[in-house]
Amino acid sequence: MDTKLVGSSKADGNSHQHEHEIPLAERKTRLLRQAEFHRQNIINAKTAIKQGAHPQAIFHNALDHATFALRNRVDMVLRPTGTNVSTLMPYAISLLGFLRQRRMLKPAIGVAAVAAGVAAYVKHRRNQQLHH
Repeated sequence: MDTKLVGSSKADGNSHQHEHEIPLAERKTRLLRQAEFHRQNIINAKTAIKQGAHPQAIFHNALDHATFALRNRVDMVLRPTGTNVSTLMPYAISLLGFLRQRRMLKPAIGVAAVAAGVAAYVKHRRNQQLHH
């Protein structure tokens, strides 16, 4: 059995020359270590897949994705004003806390929904007028 590894020698450019010899016992030990490392990686991957398949994990990932998409959309809308969600979030949280204390959160959400509807209607009408 051959106990040498064939490799490319960068010093002389000859790819067929043996770079160095490694004893069989050392090669065997190295291969066993690599195999154990590979088995451990497979076990870790299987565990990660099982944990990711739990309903709580799926819900959490979906919520993270939705939050990310919503934040990106809001950031795109706010970009012309030179601000972003991170800048406005402390003010929004303070306002929500104030509205909740005064028990005005539901009416405020209703007003915001109506205002958004009116803004969408005005934008739609403006776009129709520009195209005709």
